[in-house]
Amino acid sequence: MNRKLVATTSLSIYASPSDVWRALIDPEIVKQYMHGAIVESDWHVGSPITFTGEWEGKPYQDKGTIIEIKPERVLGFSFWSPMFGTEDIEENYMHVTYHVSEYDDETTLTITQDNLDTDEDVVKAEENWMKVAHNIKDILEKESKHVL
Repeated sequence: MNRKLVATTSLSIYASPSDVWRALIDPEIVKQYMHGAIVESDWHVGSPITFTGEWEGKPYQDKGTIIEIKPERVLGFSFWSPMFGTEDIEENYMHVTYHVSEYDDETTLTITQDNLDTDEDVVKAEENWMKVAHNIKDILEKESKHVL
């Protein structure tokens, strides 16, 4: 299956893989870095995942399905939003994947998103995911300073 263009971002975080993983699946933390959205899932392959929130005064619910999960390593899900202005059909879903890898006292978080149409879409997606990654980094690194 052709998944069109892919956006990729990567950032090192001074936190353990378990802390980064917790940031990816804990609804209270997700809400802090995902524009206030509430994530819901039971975190099993084949299970639904939803992000519910409000953007520019309009309520929304983005949705998808968990397609890969390896705790503290990989979280992948399909993703569609009514804000895309596309029909809710399989070929309009994107795949978002978080890869978590440890090296010394850092954990690298790599985020990919596929099924993008244009180079401009890739740039926008990479900018968005880099903001998300930096927000996760800020949350976890501030948290670790409080623990010390």
